[in-house]
Amino acid sequence: MAGRLRAPAAPEAERATRPGPGPSTAKSAAQRPIVPSTTVTTRALIAVIAIMTFLAGITIGAVSAVSNVAAEWTADIAREATIEIKPGDGLDLDAALAKAVEIAKATPGIAEAKALDPAATARLLEPWLGAGLDLANLPVPRLITVTLAASADAQTLPALREALTRQVPSASLDDHRLWAERLAATTRTAMTIGLAVLALVATATVLCVTVATRAAVEAARFVVEVLHFVGARDTFIVSEFQRHFLTVGLKGAAVGGGAAVALFFLGSTVPSWLRVDQQVDTFVGAMTIDARGYGGIVGVAVLVALVTTLTSRLTVYRTLRGIS
Repeated sequence: MAGRLRAPAAPEAERATRPGPGPSTAKSAAQRPIVPSTTVTTRALIAVIAIMTFLAGITIGAVSAVSNVAAEWTADIAREATIEIKPGDGLDLDAALAKAVEIAKATPGIAEAKALDPAATARLLEPWLGAGLDLANLPVPRLITVTLAASADAQTLPALREALTRQVPSASLDDHRLWAERLAATTRTAMTIGLAVLALVATATVLCVTVATRAAVEAARFVVEVLHFVGARDTFIVSEFQRHFLTVGLKGAAVGGGAAVALFFLGSTVPSWLRVDQQVDTFVGAMTIDARGYGGIVGVAVLVALVTTLTSRLTVYRTLRGIS
């Protein structure tokens, strides 16, 4: 009787001594993610997101630079005007020039009026007519630069134009409105192009993330079906995929956004180190951005990461409905 009672003890002893999964093995299995983070697809998606973020950052920076330059030029143009006195038969050009300067200085809201001498006028014409011009034998108009005071209002230039028309008929006033309108049009065009590029980048990012998410779900289809079988909710599965693609989006956005920031930073500092030509320095300096531009690049990088996460979440939900 005692032997019958002790006989079953042998299998229990064998099971007790049989090697099985240890605590570390069980823990690593429990912590293993549904979506592997070291696959070729994951690395390729990070590279694509980095490229898209870089393009979006370059676009935001370029639009910011163009807007800043246009705003500065518009402000400079708005503070200045030009009086042009055309030569004519029987006209004492020097007397008309002095009279126009006197009228401009006497007009309320005008801070300064200065006539350009023939040498300065010749320098302005050099790019078109060449150096060494003798303006005495050419019917070249004389110019007066007018600077508006801080107290100038909307009636300052009309009052000056009226006084010139009445007292110096050969004089005409250019308020640079045409140039201001052209700058405004250029700014609007740059912003429209920038928005179009951002829309294309966002569309391409959504498509790439959608394809990558579906591929990841299909690759983990067996695991997803087992989780469904044991009662896991869709929210748990979605959260696992969402966490993975959030990490992917943050990595790609950080690389692309950092590259865009580095490009604009180097573009604003390297010319001063290399002592490049003045024209090159002027062109590159016009493309520098301020804190708002850098903030826009960072904002675009964050937006790309969020778009990646949201796209993966919606895609996983739709894919799980098909699996169910």
